[in-house]
Amino acid sequence: MLTYTGIIKVKGNEQKVSDRFRKREFVLTDNAASYPQTILFQLTQDRCSLIKNANVGDEITVHFQLKGREWKNPQGEIKFFNSLDVFKIERATQVAENASEQNFNNETLVPTPDDDLPF
Repeated sequence: MLTYTGIIKVKGNEQKVSDRFRKREFVLTDNAASYPQTILFQLTQDRCSLIKNANVGDEITVHFQLKGREWKNPQGEIKFFNSLDVFKIERATQVAENASEQNFNNETLVPTPDDDLPF
């Protein structure tokens, strides 16, 4: 599982690719000063609705998987495609709150005698 936090730059409409497949694409951008990244993500099937309550300009965290596939075109050329398939979306502030709660509750600052460190 991979995660990425960014601001919604583009929120596409749901597309019906075939009778059995639908997808919805959206673009996140981070605000890195030197080299901002603009990343295309996709939602598929029932997950297309995960972004319905988010708006352009909202900061969100996406949980996704990197997927790749091979395709042979009619001329016999082989092409390769990658996709970032999102399976969970959270508001960025919600992620930060959950992380700080989890760190506070599970934090171990002092090693215990059970720690078997070689140094």
